[in-house]
Amino acid sequence: MAQSRKSLISLQDTPYYHCISRCVRRSYLCGYDRNTNVSYEHRKSWVEKRLLFLSRIFAIDICAYAVMSNHVHVVLCINKNVATSWTTDTVLRQWHKMHRGTLLTQKYVKGELLSDSELETIKTTAEVYRKRLFDMSWFMRNLNEFIARKANEEDNCTGRFWEGRFRSQALLTEKALLSCMAYVDLNPIRAKSAKTLLESYHTSIYRRLFSSTFKNRPERGLMPFKSQRISRNSRSLNFTLNNYCHLLDTSIKLLIEKDLTVPPPKDTSKIETIGLSQPKWIQIISDFENIFSFAAGDTESMQKFKENTNRKRMAKLTSTTLFFDLKSSTFQKAG
Repeated sequence: MAQSRKSLISLQDTPYYHCISRCVRRSYLCGYDRNTNVSYEHRKSWVEKRLLFLSRIFAIDICAYAVMSNHVHVVLCINKNVATSWTTDTVLRQWHKMHRGTLLTQKYVKGELLSDSELETIKTTAEVYRKRLFDMSWFMRNLNEFIARKANEEDNCTGRFWEGRFRSQALLTEKALLSCMAYVDLNPIRAKSAKTLLESYHTSIYRRLFSSTFKNRPERGLMPFKSQRISRNSRSLNFTLNNYCHLLDTSIKLLIEKDLTVPPPKDTSKIETIGLSQPKWIQIISDFENIFSFAAGDTESMQKFKENTNRKRMAKLTSTTLFFDLKSSTFQKAG
């Protein structure tokens, strides 16, 4: 049974969420369709540009993303505190970058003279927009509807382009976040469309490495690592870009060994950054999406999430015990 979106999100437990949208058509979202000899590769740029555009409008940061042939992965960080600190003017300016708003909000941003009752209506409307600007569902809606319209126009057809709704997973601990980010950034490697990080086009890690090499600064629209320069009051990921890249490079070697049908590693030494044995790490970067259900974390964080979302039971608790019931810190409560 499908879960209500409210039961999948608890900002008091975590601001981090893994979202997956899949295309329902037989034709490709992106990539090359061998049946029709048509390439849809250009659509990857559509998705990537739209993602980065939305991250500059919403009070939501992007931690990782990967645009694949028939689906999109994105790891989001909801920053409610930023949205609540915005003035009415800022909220309306942000919203008007995507939507027209109302006649009154348009008059307001133009500086036209308005009555007291009209100003009250504008404040009420701005509060509605404010809530939407830190709402994950509105973020994904503005991504998916935009891409669906462009694809339908290009294909000269109508109808549903995506599955009815996107799937989301709450990432309750730092290890869950790091594991999920690695799983997302390694998508092209697992799909054998790339062999290295610098060949993993249309992923967040490629974007980060490209920016780091040529711009010497964090990529705008992506949540920075703690080693990168950030503006005041901005959030950052609690690990360095170098350590993260080292983790991904090590993971690529393990995935290659797995694909060459090399016997499972006897070495039980732990992946230093994450604290998991190599066999367990191979599992998690190969199938994170299915190993966990609507939340990933240790037992303690999962129990809190269960209580705060009024659930009777939690799915995939065996995976929680197997992978994350080690020394794993939970995040501070989101504002």
